[in-house]
Amino acid sequence: MSWTKSISTLFFMGISTLLGAQIGTDSELYKTLQSKDSILFDAAFNRCDPDTLESIFTEDFEFYHDKGGLTDSRDAFLQPLRDNCAERDPSAPQYSKRILIKGSLEVYPMYKNGELYGAIQHGVHRFEFLNDKNEYQKGDIAKFTHVWVLQDGRWKVKRELSYDHHLQTE
Repeated sequence: MSWTKSISTLFFMGISTLLGAQIGTDSELYKTLQSKDSILFDAAFNRCDPDTLESIFTEDFEFYHDKGGLTDSRDAFLQPLRDNCAERDPSAPQYSKRILIKGSLEVYPMYKNGELYGAIQHGVHRFEFLNDKNEYQKGDIAKFTHVWVLQDGRWKVKRELSYDHHLQTE
């Protein structure tokens, strides 16, 4: 390969990498999806609010979990949460909580014909659970990936992957 071809190849590989790279944490899209991530997990873990989750997930939402398997609709995903929330004593502390690992959140925009239609959000989070003394103890740490789509001008989660669950050792 000639020196000119080598330089050209490296240049185009570099441009391709830059165009496909995650967006900056100061971008509007990153901040929007970071906020949506907080709303999603606050509704699921802190407020026990399935109605908010229903508004965040598409009707054809799918949840893939490395330990719990596939849940293939929004309704199938939300029904157990609705049941648990109905039975939960609102004055009792939330049984579990989710903590996003600082600096782990990444957002990758997706375009079709130059128009933004979705984004992939990836991060690492950990969970804590109440023990028999009502104190939070460390649970699993895991990776998550959300496929967000713009639907009628609103960001919604179409697919969620939760994987690499393992007990926190630190």
